[in-house]
Amino acid sequence: MSKEINTIGVLTSGGDAPGMNAAIRAVVRTAIANGKKVKGIRRGYSGLLEEDIIDMDSKSVADIIQRGGTILYTARSAEFRKEEGKQKAVEICKKHGIDGLVVIGGDGSFKGAQRLAELGINTVGIPGTIDLDIACTEYTVGFDTAVNTAMECIDKIRDTSTSHERCSIIEVMGRSAGYIALWCGIANGAEDILIPERYDHDEQRIINNIIAKRKVGKTHHIIVNAEGIGDSYGMAKRIEEATGIETRATIIGHVQRGGSPTCKDRVYASAMGAKAAEILCNGGSNRVVGYRHGEFVDYDFNEGLAMTKDIDAYMYDMAKKLSRS
Repeated sequence: MSKEINTIGVLTSGGDAPGMNAAIRAVVRTAIANGKKVKGIRRGYSGLLEEDIIDMDSKSVADIIQRGGTILYTARSAEFRKEEGKQKAVEICKKHGIDGLVVIGGDGSFKGAQRLAELGINTVGIPGTIDLDIACTEYTVGFDTAVNTAMECIDKIRDTSTSHERCSIIEVMGRSAGYIALWCGIANGAEDILIPERYDHDEQRIINNIIAKRKVGKTHHIIVNAEGIGDSYGMAKRIEEATGIETRATIIGHVQRGGSPTCKDRVYASAMGAKAAEILCNGGSNRVVGYRHGEFVDYDFNEGLAMTKDIDAYMYDMAKKLSRS
């Protein structure tokens, strides 16, 4: 039977992502509109274990939709990964009257949320990660802003790379997923795109490509490199030694996590936050919100976390064809 929810807690966990504040705002105001109380849990699961919990109302989330990062802060918790930590978290939720919980984060955060649901706390997850690496959804909060930030940075680097007739390696975020690199590679017209899902470690092929393009009049060369491959500075040195062409590496880094969210991240994160709160208000639990085939949907955590995804083969092949000059 559905358990009636009186108080909903909301937390952000793992890496921050632009749009998390929009999701928080939507959770809070949707829950209040349904007659529920809301508590904000600061610093993720770490803050939950430390009882860093605050009351929230509609005013608490005023003027935050345009802000990057997360007003609830975020952290990682070694203690929560242990079973004793999860049991403690359940007791703290009960102590503070939290019978429903919205967790905004990635796969690791969802595994913790799934366990809390098994232990009796109605829990719903919202995919918040710039990496777009959660299989059950075509959209994750923060990806659109992050990829646009990286694209704008690469545009600027291309200007100076063209002026100096050099090769530029730009490293973007994505430890195990190459979505930011692939999208930027296409959007920025990169000559080479290196992503964890497809990289064959054939550096000589890249060198040959640079030399071949220089022979036909290409005066600069852009390589977008995913964080999961890394070694951008070492790669730049080896390419310069092999080609004689000045080669520079730039690691864009955490600037991709920050900044005011795009319209898409504000709207989609708001829709996901509202849906998560509605699920809890209706007695649902153990669900993860997603976006697939043009609709906001939700899946059982077990089903959602069991799904797998890969880089879109058509997009990757298209990128290779478009890079030919």
